[in-house]
Amino acid sequence: MISIIFISKENRAVSYDNNIEIGECVFKELENIWNIIHTGVDRKYQGQGIAKRLVKCVIENSKECNKKVIAECSYAKKILETEIESK
Repeated sequence: MISIIFISKENRAVSYDNNIEIGECVFKELENIWNIIHTGVDRKYQGQGIAKRLVKCVIENSKECNKKVIAECSYAKKILETEIESK
């Protein structure tokens, strides 16, 4: 089973298959902004929506911490644009 865990001390959300790390979404914190700089998933697990879940995990946690989210990562940028359009 795939799990997603937010690790605030490391500025990232991580996906695991049992105890094996298979993906991550990393951000830089700049005052009141979290800038997503990288999202990646192991090739064996691509196409299952894991990257999207990772980005959404960072977005959800940013709201709880009153932070704005931006993205240098092209994949995360697409997800953010989709989130804005769906509101």
